[in-house]
Amino acid sequence: MSDPLGLVSGSSGLSRDLTPVRTDRAANTAGTFRSVLESEIAEVNQLQQDAKEAVEDLAAGRRDDMEGVIIATQKADTAFRMLLQVRNKVMSALDEIKQVRV
Repeated sequence: MSDPLGLVSGSSGLSRDLTPVRTDRAANTAGTFRSVLESEIAEVNQLQQDAKEAVEDLAAGRRDDMEGVIIATQKADTAFRMLLQVRNKVMSALDEIKQVRV
């Protein structure tokens, strides 16, 4: 049986090093849980501030793209809900840890 793609023998240019490449996001998550959580909270806060500014600009007439305002508020809402679910999971895990008998 031949290997036309060179996947078995590794003689083709298709074979490559399959080690994962760390992106900036992956490098940030390598820190402590606290630092990751703080950066995510800061990001959610920034999204909420951007949404608030977009709504204020729309109301003041400095902006006329309603779609952009809706997208900004939806992004902020979704990010906040996700952060809230992370908090709920952490609190649930903490409650479980509290109930462990030593």
